[in-house]
Amino acid sequence: MSKLFSPYSLGSLELSNRIVIAPMCQYSAVDGLATDWHMIHLGNLALSGAALLILEATAVVPEGRISPDDLGLWSDEHANALAPIIAAIRRHSPIKLGVQLAHAGRKASTNVPWEGGAAIPPDAPRGWQTEAPSAVPHAEGDPAPLALDAAGLARVKDAFVAAAQRAHALGLDAIELHGAHGYLLHQFLSPLANRRDDEYGGSLENRMRYPLEVFAAVRAAVPSMTVGMRISATDWVEGGWDLEASMRLAQELKRLGCDFIHVSSGGVSPHQQIVLGAGYQIGFAERIKEETGMPTIGVGLITEAQHAETILQKDQADLIGLARAMLFDPRWPWHAAAELGDQVFAPPQYLRSQPREHKTLFG
Repeated sequence: MSKLFSPYSLGSLELSNRIVIAPMCQYSAVDGLATDWHMIHLGNLALSGAALLILEATAVVPEGRISPDDLGLWSDEHANALAPIIAAIRRHSPIKLGVQLAHAGRKASTNVPWEGGAAIPPDAPRGWQTEAPSAVPHAEGDPAPLALDAAGLARVKDAFVAAAQRAHALGLDAIELHGAHGYLLHQFLSPLANRRDDEYGGSLENRMRYPLEVFAAVRAAVPSMTVGMRISATDWVEGGWDLEASMRLAQELKRLGCDFIHVSSGGVSPHQQIVLGAGYQIGFAERIKEETGMPTIGVGLITEAQHAETILQKDQADLIGLARAMLFDPRWPWHAAAELGDQVFAPPQYLRSQPREHKTLFG
């Protein structure tokens, strides 16, 4: 058996293999409500043979959406819109399901990517006033966010908890808090975005305080669920958040009962200088795994089965996160299992597709 197709446990969650479909924004919701697109998109990925599918960044409050078309989970109506999609997947696939709970902070209120992705001013149609740790715009020319006061911090934390409870009621298996890519929790962590002079700003301990408070509140609200966090291991900007700080954060998350770390990078500053290449973020995941022993999802331009297998064999990560590669090839796990001489799930309706040269591919 290859390591890629060996079982693994994330907390109490038993996974059939090491392939995780990472969250991917679809910008296809209506007022935060899931639509037919989500049924088609998620249903397709649910038949891929991956072990875990994490739903896209899902806003915990309306103003926490990246765009007006983002998915949300801030009311029971939003949970009800997701319920039939989850039920359909449960009927036809053994894949485990998670959701990434998110607040975009100062990077909220933007156009969808295929319309340019620019910030929408608060007074423009479909725009709103953004909020953040500090009144510092993401990019030059962007509207300034409002700095969250004590009441705002409590409101957002409570919204994360309420969304987590809805995720639990929906029967989802895991929650990933979005602390990466320049969104609200990452903004608190990074000195490039956090200019506060209270107990939530300044020192590393202070900048970690709010993300850790949010995590602890969610962890306490859904004790039976697997709960982890996605982080940006570095801002790729001198003087910004870095790997050493990420390892400190991971140690604190572990102490609070965090079940996994999903290691990405960047997103908090337009001045980032990212060095791209196949598996370019795996070194970050490896260091965090070594330092903390926490289950780690490695992600970043991993497109080949043998590359994924090598990462696992070298103990650089515990699971492999795939995003764009899964959109390009929604049967990536099937093809990987065929290449590695292993087995993978396929629904009975598709068993006839098994190639003659891989007679045991589907078990």
